[in-house]
Amino acid sequence: MTATFIESTHGDFRVLANQVRQAGLLDRRSAYYVVKIGCTVLAFALGWVGLYLVGDSWSTLGIAAFLGLMFTQLGFVGHDLGHLQVCRTRRANWLLGLGVGNALIGLSFGWWVPKHSQHHATPNQLGLDPDLDAALVPGANVGKPTRGIAAAFARWQAWLFFPLMLLRSVGLHFYGIQRLVRNRDRAAAVEGSLIALHVALYLTIVLWVLSPLKALAFIAVQQAIFSVYLGCSFAPNHKAMPIIERDAEMSFARRQVTTSRNITGGPLTNFMLGGLNYQIEHHLFPSMPRPNLARAQRLVRAFCIEGGLGYCEDTMVATFHQVLRQLQANAVPAA
Repeated sequence: MTATFIESTHGDFRVLANQVRQAGLLDRRSAYYVVKIGCTVLAFALGWVGLYLVGDSWSTLGIAAFLGLMFTQLGFVGHDLGHLQVCRTRRANWLLGLGVGNALIGLSFGWWVPKHSQHHATPNQLGLDPDLDAALVPGANVGKPTRGIAAAFARWQAWLFFPLMLLRSVGLHFYGIQRLVRNRDRAAAVEGSLIALHVALYLTIVLWVLSPLKALAFIAVQQAIFSVYLGCSFAPNHKAMPIIERDAEMSFARRQVTTSRNITGGPLTNFMLGGLNYQIEHHLFPSMPRPNLARAQRLVRAFCIEGGLGYCEDTMVATFHQVLRQLQANAVPAA
């Protein structure tokens, strides 16, 4: 649904921001992140130790799946660093982000941060949000191909949604490296060196322990789990939510709230989604440390409802049902 919104005069975001600030919800949570990052990196390292101990066996595919999960958990840490949630200075967040993003999981932190910042500035806005999926925009099937492979993808996009998610990490790697090659500056050289180090160590360990066929299977499983887990963590946040016209004028709060969706659940959901289940709170306060999002929910929900902004919450299953239904509705009909 594409929408042009009329501003409500109810609800002053400055009042909410002041309440959040006075409650200390924007303060850094250093102890939390020391433990969180330490445990995540330790589990990541133990996964590689497990690969060595199990040796040249098909059982290592289970280790590959575990490492796929840990790559995504490290991705959540990188996300927090990109939003300056972890350290007190921008430089410290950036340096740690390079270590986590480029060195540990092989993704360009310097490419992802500005892209994600643009998404936060213009969520679900036509022509401006780099994460907006055209397949979910009503009327976007106009001008799509009616023949060939591209037409088949457009026609069966709902059925292909999850299978194509297997390739998400490939796209992230490709676009990050493409940006580094295009820039060719000192920062790109540093990032490229860290990614090259990641690839060299990754392949050396895998090929040292496993035979070529098992190594290929290990890499495929690890990257597939990483891709699907990452995709399933980010997709529920905005897909099948209202689309904003390119020239629409609205307040910051309305823009963020009406395009975002929270995922309901308990502590396990919070852990598995890296805090992204509190998407409304996160979009209103991007620099708020992850453990404070749940504490901010009561204040944010009251502000949204009283201000007539709405407050969208749903289960993971219901959310994907909405996404698939919209993909099916926007699919290109058979010729």
